[in-house]
Amino acid sequence: MSIPPPSGSPYGPPSADRPQAHGPYGPAGRPYGTPVSVNALAVAALVLGVLCFLPAAGLVLGLIALWQIRRSGQSGRGLAIAGSVLSCAGIVLWALVLSTGAASEVWEGFKDGARGDEILSLTKGDCFDAPGGLDGDTFDVDRVPCEGRHDGEVFAVVTLPGGAFPGDAKITGIADEKCYALQDQYAMDTWAMPADVDVYYLLPSRASWRFGDRAITCLFGNAEAGIKLTGSLRGDPTTLGTDQVVFLSTANALDTALYEEPEKTPDDDLSAHRAWATQVHDVLGEQIEALRGHPWPAGARKPVAGLVEDMEDAREEWREASTAGDAGTYYTHYDKAYGFVDGPATVTARKALGLAATPPGPGEDESRGSEAEV
Repeated sequence: MSIPPPSGSPYGPPSADRPQAHGPYGPAGRPYGTPVSVNALAVAALVLGVLCFLPAAGLVLGLIALWQIRRSGQSGRGLAIAGSVLSCAGIVLWALVLSTGAASEVWEGFKDGARGDEILSLTKGDCFDAPGGLDGDTFDVDRVPCEGRHDGEVFAVVTLPGGAFPGDAKITGIADEKCYALQDQYAMDTWAMPADVDVYYLLPSRASWRFGDRAITCLFGNAEAGIKLTGSLRGDPTTLGTDQVVFLSTANALDTALYEEPEKTPDDDLSAHRAWATQVHDVLGEQIEALRGHPWPAGARKPVAGLVEDMEDAREEWREASTAGDAGTYYTHYDKAYGFVDGPATVTARKALGLAATPPGPGEDESRGSEAEV
């Protein structure tokens, strides 16, 4: 037996005149006026999908977010769907990259590019430390003051033209040619160069070339462990006096001519040696005129004049060598000519001009080259 509710009771069955009431809560159990929250997993799925980072996790989070949204009525369905789609695309992309080995190449290229930024920032006159050493691959350098101890000092930077990577052998050949020709412009007094200092280069690698690295960095240093440079080796017109620059310019021009001696002996190729003797004779004439034409300070006039006399005698011996009819005659004048090189007159003139006055030992003025790949 049912007891009908009293007339006007709020608990009677709904009718057209009495709409169904929900009390203070809406159909989903939320209080009216409460903002609909965004599902946190949907947001996380979208972030992972956009960044392509852990795409599998992004896909899982997106699917869980859709399930939660259907049950809770939260917003974010579009975010969850977008995150899932992007994560699927990321999974496909990662699978492709890993299967082709491109991931390793891209990562190595990125590291090379990052390393190259520091190496490319080195300029003429910079001193630096190389934690990885100067031999082999150089991954990093730290610029330091030249006054203290350091691994290397940059004396020139050669910029290569663009285009395809020319190959390691080609770049090394260019470095040999350019760096040796430029070292005397930075450190003009070759007698002042420490015996344990060599010429090295920082060269672009195939990977750094793709990131725009075109610099051959020529530097002084020593690759042996524990050997450091102390103080700057720079000795050019920015640090030397005019008289010193003129004197060293003539000495270096003569040294350059002497370094071009033919590889074959006079017995094997006398004509080549006679042509070279002619070249040395002509260079001596030019440098003699340069020394005679410069207004030397009082204390250096007599020493320089004595050096010029030796150079004149040497020039005559080179002239005789250039016309020698046989190897024996050539050797006779060759030996006499070399007897004037770096002799007592040169030492006296250098002392008068405040330059290094101790001749380099055998082979000390011929630095060997080594490369370090960026």
